[in-house]
Amino acid sequence: MLSAVDHVQLAAPPGSEDALRAYYGRVLGMTEIPKPPVLAARGGCWFAAGPVQLHLGVEEDFRPARKAHPGLRVTGIAAYAERLAARGATVVWDDDLPGHRRFYSEDPVGNRLEFLEPDPAH
Repeated sequence: MLSAVDHVQLAAPPGSEDALRAYYGRVLGMTEIPKPPVLAARGGCWFAAGPVQLHLGVEEDFRPARKAHPGLRVTGIAAYAERLAARGATVVWDDDLPGHRRFYSEDPVGNRLEFLEPDPAH
């Protein structure tokens, strides 16, 4: 029986680790976590925020996911969106999910990310 999502992996082009560290670490406020040595040799980087883990793996013929994306639950979504925008990230609000406030952003290599929070007014 499934009990939880352990992590989500996104792809990234070779050599993009510094840009990913800046975005996931400084912009999103996640903490980089060490990869096991055998996996670290492949490149990429891993991040965590509480129980949420995002793994960024190197893909030689990388193309960003335009539709597929992780949906990341946040608290204080307006302040979080302001944080991202103040650090240069794109924030695109979307009102199409009833009962939630949400926006989309992209990491520096073009992967789509959804951020959402249940709206207590619904």
